[in-house]
Formats: sequence, structure tokens, C-alpha cells
Amino acid sequence: MQQIQQNLTALQQRIADACAACGRDVDEITLIGVSKTKPAEDVRAAATVGITDLGENYLDEAIGKISACADLNLTWHYIGRVQSNKTRAIAANFHWVHTVERGKIAQRLQRHCPEGKTINVLLQINVDRDPAKAGVIPEHAAPLLEVIQAHPELRPRGLMTILATDSDPRASYESVAQLADRLAPLLDPAARKDWNALSMGMTGDLEHAIAAGATHIRIGTALFGARQPRV
Repeated sequence: MQQIQQNLTALQQRIADACAACGRDVDEITLIGVSKTKPAEDVRAAATVGITDLGENYLDEAIGKISACADLNLTWHYIGRVQSNKTRAIAANFHWVHTVERGKIAQRLQRHCPEGKTINVLLQINVDRDPAKAGVIPEHAAPLLEVIQAHPELRPRGLMTILATDSDPRASYESVAQLADRLAPLLDPAARKDWNALSMGMTGDLEHAIAAGATHIRIGTALFGARQPRV
């Protein structure tokens, strides 16, 4: 826990400096601790030092951690690629899904959403048009948003992106922020107030993401240390 506390302190300073540099308030930034490959004990340690938002890429490993930490008041974000046969478990266990890239996935999340629950969803945007990355290209975002809006248990909150390795992070993140602004008028008036999330930025480029308007940054290595290989 001591190491995670030290890592968090350093991260908080980076976030504060990045916000100061672009005139933003640190309270606008949600730090998501990406706990993939890390044990439930690390999640508990992170929660003890104030991390309440956790991100997971792998459903099979996430389910055990979510169950083991059920007594904690945590918000779970699914940030991995959504497979059709995993939507029931994702809908049941996660509060946010950052990686909706197909209408079919939205339909299945709606179908499997537990009664009385609303899932916060983000459209994953392949802003760099990288064939190695998931997400819709910007031109296809509007039709996908229309599909999501048709499902009352899904709450469209904004956009998410993962950049190509050779991307110019500032330019790409700004493009995503501009796309979010262009999509906002397409939302029903009642839903527009919730359209305020930009999930972008990781350990290596969080400063660029914050300068471009990120509200959620996904941090793994800088918080939990180097990832362990999956068995």
C-alpha cells in the first residue's frame, strides 16, 4: 500500500500541474486505476488511499476482483474490447462501459442490463484510423450514438479513444474533444446534460489529454507498477 500511495501522490502532482498549465480544475479529472493483471489486494490498497474508480480490460479476471471487493464503494469501468458473448456479465458487473463501438453491442448491453440499472456508455473512437485499434471512425459516430440513444437503460456520456503508437497525442485528443462537441446537438435535450465525459490519456500522455479536455484518465503502470504477464 505504501508504494501505491507514493505513486498516487506523484500522479496527483502531475495532474495538478497539467491542470494548472491549461487553466483547469483538478476536480474535473477522474483518475481511473487500471488494475488489469493486478490482484484484489492491490485494488483494496488503492481504495484505502482514495482510488474509487477502477478499470478492467479482461472480464474473466475482473469478475473475481469485483466480487472480492464488493464491500467497497467502488465504481467499475470496463475498458477492454466488448465481445458479444460477454455482454451479460459486463452489464451486470460494471457501472461504465468505455468501449462501445458497434450497435450490436449497445443492443446486447441493453438486453442484459439488470432491472433498475442504467449503464454509462462511451463511444470508442478510432481517431487515428489505426487498423490495429478498435473503435468507430469519426464519421460513423453519429449513427452509433443514434442507436445508443434508442436504448433507455444506456446513458450516453461521451467518447473514449486509444491512440496509435505514432500519433500526435495533443492533436488526436483535441480531435476527439471536437467530435464530442459536434455530436452534442444530436442528443435528446434531457440527455445532453450527461454528455460530459472524455476518456482519454494514459500514463505516458496524460498531460496532453488533460490539455485537450479529458475528464477520465486511465492509469495503470504509474499507479500499480509494471503489469504482470497473464497466465
